[in-house]
Amino acid sequence: MAACSVEDVLAKAEREEAEKLKSIAVTKELELEFDVGNLLALDKNPAVLRDPHRDREELLRALARDNAQLLVNEIWKLPAERADDVLVVKLPEPSTRLPREKPPPKARPPTKWEQFAKLKGIQKKKKTNLVWDEVHKEWRRRWGYKRAKDDTKEWLIEVPETTDPNEDQFAKRNKAKKERVAKNEFNRLRNIARATKTKVPGVGLAPRAQQSKNELAQAISVAKTATASVGKFQERLPKEKGPKNTGKKRKFQPLLGDFSSEKQKQLELLKVLESKRPRVDITKAVNKQMREEEEEEGRARRSRGVGKKGRGGKGIAAGGKGKGKGSKGPKGGKGSKGGKGRNPRMKQGKR
Repeated sequence: MAACSVEDVLAKAEREEAEKLKSIAVTKELELEFDVGNLLALDKNPAVLRDPHRDREELLRALARDNAQLLVNEIWKLPAERADDVLVVKLPEPSTRLPREKPPPKARPPTKWEQFAKLKGIQKKKKTNLVWDEVHKEWRRRWGYKRAKDDTKEWLIEVPETTDPNEDQFAKRNKAKKERVAKNEFNRLRNIARATKTKVPGVGLAPRAQQSKNELAQAISVAKTATASVGKFQERLPKEKGPKNTGKKRKFQPLLGDFSSEKQKQLELLKVLESKRPRVDITKAVNKQMREEEEEEGRARRSRGVGKKGRGGKGIAAGGKGKGKGSKGPKGGKGSKGGKGRNPRMKQGKR
């Protein structure tokens, strides 16, 4: 085995250290502009993407690696601290304004419980998911299926001395649970409505100390209509007013009975359909037809030369000699008897 001198060992160590530094040392002609707050690096050096010995994808990958290495080097220059065995670096404020499509969301308004906790100085503590169940002597979930201290699974309930012994305690417990669930749901909806500045669509009375007159009237109306007959057979007080803005109730025809009502309904439907058609005015139509026929007859007479005026010509009827200038007929000559240049039949064609 060849012996190694101290100089060889030191040279090898220096080479290994140089290789390590080469992986993090990147040289650029122009220094990059960094915005560490946004983890942004701007490279103004021209990209050399043409090399006969290297592929274009390889060149792009190497360029991205070098720029990312320079950005990481800048991050390591910042002061760091250790938290929960993790090295943490606090980034500075960003210097580059990035465009944003929509404005930043507004802060959610605090709920009533959050306001109360802030007023009393109550701190929120994180609860564990598992708790010890004394009944089953094992660790169980705090909420949900097979949770610890689940009173809904008890088959025996002790009756207090102050209550009626004949009262159903199981029904009482179920009713109390439903009321708690409804109250929590109402509070959740009210918090959402307060955050979005809308009203909660409630039916019945809201869980508050005092209700208004309108809320009581709405609750009474809802309670009366919450029956199988939709409040048809509910009695009213002597001076009770009817509900307002209840809407129009739909009425349905009976399923059994004679078909006279159905026949009458179909006839009324046909009448409605007939009424939508345009009605024909017979007098107006006849007058229009007569005018069209007269205009057609007049055009035919004018095309045969009835309306042309001439000198010394015969009219359509072969008459005697006229006193004056008549209309020029097809064979020439004097006009018919009818005065000066007039044909008695021209009055019929003229309208």
